[in-house]
Amino acid sequence: MLRLLKKAGQLLYRIWFYILVAIPIIVFSPLLILLSISEKTYPQFFWLARNIWATIILYGMGCIPKIKYEEKLVKGKSYMLVANHTSMLDIMLMLRVSRNPFVFVGKKELVKIPIFGFFYKRVCIMVDREDSKSRMGVYRRAQRRLNQGLSICIFPEGGVPPEEIVLDEFKDGAFKMGIAHNIPIVPIIFFDAKRRFPFTIYRGGPGWLRVKVFPFIKTDAMVEKQKGELRDNVRKLMLDQLMAAAE
Repeated sequence: MLRLLKKAGQLLYRIWFYILVAIPIIVFSPLLILLSISEKTYPQFFWLARNIWATIILYGMGCIPKIKYEEKLVKGKSYMLVANHTSMLDIMLMLRVSRNPFVFVGKKELVKIPIFGFFYKRVCIMVDREDSKSRMGVYRRAQRRLNQGLSICIFPEGGVPPEEIVLDEFKDGAFKMGIAHNIPIVPIIFFDAKRRFPFTIYRGGPGWLRVKVFPFIKTDAMVEKQKGELRDNVRKLMLDQLMAAAE
């Protein structure tokens, strides 16, 4: 009986998440549509997403961000934000990490998510990883957004790995782009998102969401052929921290 009650509670917790995702979008949809018409108003769109949408979801779920910065993001500067990807909470958590407006680079499949997908398509840089033309187009669109003073965020694992994998292999894209555009790489670790809200239905629950923002890695003296070394160094840094936290 207790097991059934626990499962029912976890199912309701998951349903509550989707309610929290949808309600602010529906309530603010006229304003969100207006702000997503032009790239010029994206900073205002970002402010709403960060300070209202993400905050309502995280605190409404009882998942409280606890962010440690080893180096602070400077207002008005552009960065390449990279983090491990373990949960649907990662999007909201990343929004809370950075006050600097940034644009997500993500899979085109997310467009299919009801309500969320509509705005995702309008404000994010979508990529079809199976299409070389789509991947090349990402660089052009990213450069345009960087020229507007924004940052870029990529989850370099390329998706959410199976739960038994601590940190999947990294794709080259974020590091190639960081070098090409001469912007610092900002490694970020989400320690608790998988435990708080995994993709497994009958698991998860409220608690702290610890985040660590590492010192930035400059790329202005690097060339493209160093992207693999940069990728592997960042992954090792993050994996070592995740393994140490698990001990």
